[in-house]
Formats: sequence, structure tokens, C-alpha cells
Amino acid sequence: MKTKLMNLGVFVCCVCAAVLIGGCARQVEAPAPDDTAAAKTFKVAFVTNNPADFWTIARRGTEKADGELSNVEVEFRIPSDGTAAEQKRIIDDLLAKGIDGIAISPVDPANQTGMINDAAKQALVITQDSDAPQSDRAAYLGTDNRAAGRQAGELIREALPDGGRIMIFVGKRDAQNARERYEGIVETLRGSKVEIIDVRTDDTDAARAKSNAADTLVKYADVACLVGLWGYNGPAILNAVRDAGRVGQIKIVCFDEDDQTLAGVKEGAIHGTVVQQPYEFGYQAIQLMAKVLGGDRSGIPASKQILVPTLIIKQDSVDEFTVRINQLRGRT
Repeated sequence: MKTKLMNLGVFVCCVCAAVLIGGCARQVEAPAPDDTAAAKTFKVAFVTNNPADFWTIARRGTEKADGELSNVEVEFRIPSDGTAAEQKRIIDDLLAKGIDGIAISPVDPANQTGMINDAAKQALVITQDSDAPQSDRAAYLGTDNRAAGRQAGELIREALPDGGRIMIFVGKRDAQNARERYEGIVETLRGSKVEIIDVRTDDTDAARAKSNAADTLVKYADVACLVGLWGYNGPAILNAVRDAGRVGQIKIVCFDEDDQTLAGVKEGAIHGTVVQQPYEFGYQAIQLMAKVLGGDRSGIPASKQILVPTLIIKQDSVDEFTVRINQLRGRT
């Protein structure tokens, strides 16, 4: 792993600074702040795309920003079933209550573009975690998912130096982050002896995610590696492999920092995981919306993309990372 965990503290601090100044894009001249806007208290919301524990960390970031800012009230909304329909109900409710800003992780960006455009006519809308680049969102804040996919691809090649067949799992294949992660993996595996059998989706149903992995182990006896693109996919795959008695035989590569995922990495059952920084998603989204609503758009670069780097966590770095992530979760 190119980045050592001994430098993780520096990495996180650098990321915070980079995001706050809007990356390396050219500076956008800010208009003079509106005194009336600056004096107003803005109501802003952070909307997730599913109820996974991943978002607990993002919530801590929104709470930190809320505590630092005197001009915002923050609402954190979690769709229980992870569907675009429920996200629309949440957005409609927020707009009816007069929300000023919304940071949303769209489940199905292509089909939610109209919803986002309609919402953007009534409130400031940014996307986080998953983008909707064809929409009228003011900016995207989150992972460079194609780059994260390339990191996952590197882990797969490392786990299977002689090649082999792999299956990929994700909640919804149409989600922007899912598509881009998959594209990054394909790009990195090009020219290798690794073969992608297919992509299995589960509609963010953890039970179905596990059954997908279990079915793959039965149907494809020669499968060598199972890859999970969303946070809960890692534990689902690990439990399926454990139930089949094939820990150590089947390589696992996944995303995010679920407790079971980190435990699996520690014991060597999971080869590695690509972690994002959901705390930064929450913290920076609230900070950005507060600034923009107050009349300062200097935090939005010309690209309208504020990218938060990802990190590869393997067995040699998982202990230190676990301590740090538990601090962000508010655990002792």
C-alpha cells in the first residue's frame, strides 16, 4: 500500500484543508456577502441513500459542523428502504417545510435528475457520495469513485496474481458511484488474467446481498474472489464465505469501514477494503451549504466537484485505522 497508516493523521488533515479550499481547481471570485443572508438562520438537510452504518460516521460530521455554525439548523434524513421513491418523499417533505439547502446521495441519478432539478428551483442542492452530473445540483462533494474503483482493482490484482474469476456485488448498478467504481475496476483489470463473471445487485437488502454471495459460491465453483462495491456488501460476502467454510480460499475485496469488514481484514479473511471519508462528507457538506447560502460561493470550484480521497486498508494498517474511525463514531 503506497500510503502508510502512520501518515493517516496527516492524510486526514490534508484532506480537510483540500476540501475547504475547493481542491486544485481555479479560484472562483466570490460575490460580496449579503448582510441580510449572513444574519439569517438557514435550515439544511443531509439525505443518505440507505440506512447503513457508513452514514453514522457522516452524521458525526454534520453534528460537528452544526456545533460550529451559528447560522444553520441541520436535519439528517435516512431512507429506511433505500429507494428513489422514498428519497423523493423525503425531499418533498423537506421542501414543504421550507428547507434552504439539501445535500443528497441520489440512489438513481439518471432517473432522479428531474427531482433534483425541481428541488434546485426552491433550495440549494448539492450531491454527496453519489453524483448526478446532468442535474442542476450546485456541486458534488465526495469520492472520486472511478479512482476508488482503480484502487479496488489494484487489490484484486494483488489478491489474484495468477488471475481468476471474480463476481461483483452492489446495491444498485445504476447509481453513479456504483457505475464509476465498476468502471475503475474494469480499467485496472484490463490486460490481466482476471475475469469478471457478472455484477449481482440486491436493492440495498443485506439479506439478499448475502444470498447473492452464497448463490455465487454454489453456482461458480471456480470463483476466486468476491468484490463488494457498497459498505454492507463486505459483511454480507464475508458471512456467506464463512458459512460455506471457505474463509482463506475465497479472496474478498470491498469498500468502506463496517465493523465486520474491519474485523475481517484484521483476521485476514478480507484481503483489503477501500475506505472513503464519510465524516468529511457530512462536515464539509454542511459547511459548504452554510457558506453558499450566506452569499459566499468561493468554495465551489469551476469543476463543481470537491473530491475527498480514499484510502486502502489492509491487515498491516487496520488496527490504527479502527482506533481512528471509532473516535469519529464517538466510541471510546
